[in-house]
Amino acid sequence: MQIYQVGGAVRDELLGLEVKDRDWVVTGATPQEMLGLGYRQVGRDFPVFLHPESKEEYALARTEQKTAPGYRGFAFNTASSVTLKEDLQRRDITINAMARDSNGDLIDPCHGQADLKAGIIRHISPAFSEDPLRVLRVARFSARLGFTVADETLRLMRALAASGELTTLAPERIWIETEKALTTERPRRYFQVLYDCGALAVILPEIARLFGIPQPPQHHPEIDCGIHTLMVLDMACLLSTDPVIRFAALVHDLGKAATPAAILPSHRGHEERGVTIIHKLANRLKLPGKYRELAVLVSRYHLDCHRIEEMRASTILAKLEALDAFRRPQRFRQFLLVCEADARGRKGMENIAYSQAEFFNRCLEVCAAIDSQPLLADGLQGEMLAAAIREQRLQAIKALDSVSDKNNKQ
Repeated sequence: MQIYQVGGAVRDELLGLEVKDRDWVVTGATPQEMLGLGYRQVGRDFPVFLHPESKEEYALARTEQKTAPGYRGFAFNTASSVTLKEDLQRRDITINAMARDSNGDLIDPCHGQADLKAGIIRHISPAFSEDPLRVLRVARFSARLGFTVADETLRLMRALAASGELTTLAPERIWIETEKALTTERPRRYFQVLYDCGALAVILPEIARLFGIPQPPQHHPEIDCGIHTLMVLDMACLLSTDPVIRFAALVHDLGKAATPAAILPSHRGHEERGVTIIHKLANRLKLPGKYRELAVLVSRYHLDCHRIEEMRASTILAKLEALDAFRRPQRFRQFLLVCEADARGRKGMENIAYSQAEFFNRCLEVCAAIDSQPLLADGLQGEMLAAAIREQRLQAIKALDSVSDKNNKQ
């Protein structure tokens, strides 16, 4: 019986990254022997065991193959005769197919270390195509590590995308990979790689349809909606590590893909068209509510935020109410960050000052600072109290220098 550290922990150590999880492979052992040593079995499809003390996962070395055409499962061979090399060679990409023995020596039958040094993601064998999820995993590793995808691997991914195999992926699996990609340093690469191999049109067609759609060059020098979307995502990543914010940035303009051709490059009404598309996307991928809620608000109100300094106080207050900013101030600030990312996610406008966010947030602050106790002391209740608070909020917004002149005209 031999135990080896494998996979991501080995890869990340070689890259000088923090190792969060360690996985182990055991050769020359049977499930019964593992149980006899105090390990607890947790795997159903193949034997995976938890160490009795560390609780880290130890898997018996295995080989695998797809069971039958059209069936999503795999058959596993976990006989004690399976070697470490055989186990490593059934993995997806070379940089994930390295191991260290008990002496700390590197075992690298697929030349993953060389690909690490070259910054390349490369598949190990044609068996890569047996699991379409690997297309998304390659894109995610590209986003996490900043690596390029080997030409031969990209060709295989294109073939997989064209084959229809990606349509067999469960929506939950697609979202898990996508959410993980949104937490990396370079989420743009995930969507770019998927677009380049044709997979984006299959798993996230709402985003893929944005590419090639024109916008007015005076507002969008980058012109293409798809390019703008990726630029907004890049800017959101500079402003926040929150994947909810990054997702909202990604989908804020989905309605532009549904703009009638007769009015292009204008996109009048894209805000509400986008809301409908976001709801369909959220339903299909079973998105958590926090992702759907912020994305819908951004789609519906991002142009209002851009124009907020031009609005009357009564309109500003109505927008704060529509955004539920008084009850959900933290989500409102998420909204402002996405709107800033949208404004600055344009060619040549990356460094512009976005005063709208500061002003809109100041409007919320002066409204939230209003003390209702004097009103209660005067005996106001119910609708009369609500009306009095609303009037004080309106006056507080009017008092702000940025809007006092035009709001005094009301």
